[in-house]
Amino acid sequence: MADTSVKNFLDLVKKSRRGKLKIYIGMSAGVGKSYRMLQEAHALQRNGIGIQIGYIETHNRAETHALLDGLPVIARRKTFYKGKELEEMDLQGIINRHPEVVIVDELAHTNIEGSKNSKRWQDVLDILEAGISVITAVNIQHLESLNEDVEQITGITITERIPDKILDLADEVVNIDLTADELVDRLRDGKIYEKAKIERALQNFFQSDKILQLRELALKEVAHHVERKIDTEIPKQIKLRPEKFLACISSNAETAKIVIRKTARLASYYRSPWIVLYVQSSSESLDRIKLDKQRHLINNFKLATELGAELIKLKSDAITQTIMKVAEEKEVTTICIGKPHLNLWQVILRTAIFNELLNKIALTETDLVILS
Repeated sequence: MADTSVKNFLDLVKKSRRGKLKIYIGMSAGVGKSYRMLQEAHALQRNGIGIQIGYIETHNRAETHALLDGLPVIARRKTFYKGKELEEMDLQGIINRHPEVVIVDELAHTNIEGSKNSKRWQDVLDILEAGISVITAVNIQHLESLNEDVEQITGITITERIPDKILDLADEVVNIDLTADELVDRLRDGKIYEKAKIERALQNFFQSDKILQLRELALKEVAHHVERKIDTEIPKQIKLRPEKFLACISSNAETAKIVIRKTARLASYYRSPWIVLYVQSSSESLDRIKLDKQRHLINNFKLATELGAELIKLKSDAITQTIMKVAEEKEVTTICIGKPHLNLWQVILRTAIFNELLNKIALTETDLVILS
């Protein structure tokens, strides 16, 4: 038992000594990952943090290259391979120099045979273990689990891949996002490849539909990372509450339709469940309202169901109490109602139901949305 607790404590100590990992993700080359890393390096340096460049790939882009000025660079390791002199990141040099933070570009890179590790992401793990924090960058197509999806989108086989666990290890994952048009403009302006490569890139990888799909993959991946982080790191009691909408409708057909549609949009935006509630007062009983009103009401129920709402119909003259009871039982976070038909302030002053609803809501954590 003692051995286990000692091991657990050692794991904790090691984890606290381990460097922090920040990963910039992009949908493709040229979105500005290296540029952003160098900007961040300057900002850290201004704040007195010991930062060094372990490896950067500027691709001879003038504006990126200019940012190297004033930043300390750890010389690359020169090595001979198949009769050629090649350069690799100097892993041991970085560990010996031991800066607080090191910039390591091109996370998916495969090292030359004979290197300590076959992949750069393994080098990064060694650097983190040595207690040095790492800022690195990778394109979405290099992520192992997305490999087939990317191949389908682009028609290009991606051989250099990183395991998903690297993203799970990261303390921060930042998406460098551009629109398809902005990316194509950067390409045309010669900010990504030299002139000779531009036309071919436009015909192949840099087509709008491909860029859009890759952009969606990148955005989703970073969103997943944030969700996973919230699940593991934020105590349940202080987590953001999951949204749940309650749309309250009456037999007023036009208002009901607007409330249903707009609440559907809100629920879709928050990816959350929603309910449509119709409280039928005795003045709205079916023998008292006209046939066309009944027909519209039935059509609105149908619309709500088609748009994915749970439909609740209740009979009561205590409308406010019924709304609040349903909101409480169903753990609703936001109540949506239609704009009253007269001047709003007159209604607030005159309408007992509305007043009561405001007072009751004020006592809870529930939000009220008035849809115009």
